[in-house]
Amino acid sequence: MAVEKAVVSAKDVADLAGVSRSAVSRTFTPGASVSPATRKRVMQAAESLGYHVNHLARGLVSHRSGIICLIVSELATPYRASLVRLLTLQLQAAGKITMLINTDRSDDSVAAALQQAINFRADASFLLSGMPDSAIARLCHRHGQRLVLINRNDVLPGSLSINQDSQEAASRVVMAFARAGCRRLAFANSLAGTPSLMAREQGFVQAAEAAGLQVSVERFGTTSYESGQILAHRLLTRRDRPDAVFCVTDLLACGFMDEARHRFALRIPEDLCIAGYDDIPQASWSSYNLTTFTQPVALFAEDAVKWLVAQERKEERDSANAGLETAGETRSYQAEFIWRGTIRGG
Repeated sequence: MAVEKAVVSAKDVADLAGVSRSAVSRTFTPGASVSPATRKRVMQAAESLGYHVNHLARGLVSHRSGIICLIVSELATPYRASLVRLLTLQLQAAGKITMLINTDRSDDSVAAALQQAINFRADASFLLSGMPDSAIARLCHRHGQRLVLINRNDVLPGSLSINQDSQEAASRVVMAFARAGCRRLAFANSLAGTPSLMAREQGFVQAAEAAGLQVSVERFGTTSYESGQILAHRLLTRRDRPDAVFCVTDLLACGFMDEARHRFALRIPEDLCIAGYDDIPQASWSSYNLTTFTQPVALFAEDAVKWLVAQERKEERDSANAGLETAGETRSYQAEFIWRGTIRGG
């Protein structure tokens, strides 16, 4: 018959250390005031008894679970994997526990994921894909859950929205193509239709038209390497074949470049100039040497977690107003242009 293991309580530690129960609590609370001598006695007693802090019980008292939900799609893509890695590191450093929910890109899928986050009493949800219905977002807010929206163009109550200046990036790549002597431009996009991807497309079309340059847009499939291959076939078999292509992501650009070289025997950048977006590790590989834009993902992660911690501290200082609707905040970042070898004249 299995023998139940006795659970060591904070009171047991306090009794053995000869201190108060509150002294034990302060010892295991980051930033709390406790003398070095008391801390030493408590830690020795805790080690002797095999005591560990019950964060679930502490969360019931503080009304915080410490859980942060990451709602993500296309997790296997290099950009998304990098962003998730950086976010989880920052959240762990802040003492948070990450719960990852893998979704498709549909709004219904994201709404279901947010409902899960509410059920698990998550303190916040970081949305890296999809967009919740406003009613779901307000429900999250009423339950004290913060929202961080990355590469979304919506601002919701009690949320932080992080996005980029797509127009500035579009103007820079159009200028680079024009300087290389390109006159027939194309934009290769997926059918994902997310705000960030569509903003890149719209910004590029507007910047090209403002420069008096011809633009064609082609969309297909997911934002993947394989979609890049198919988009290359569609664009490069046209009678008015483009001489420069801006691909919505680097992963798509890699597929486009391989198809252009191996199926159509085109030289890059001599016959065809290409630019991507995201600066994934593969973009710097010698096989691609892709001119692209880098998103400041480390800054996204750092700023998002700092914002979340600041909001929690603000609520603690002003507990009388906790739970009241607060205005959303938005932050816009510049993408850095990374010049490599796929546009002439670099």
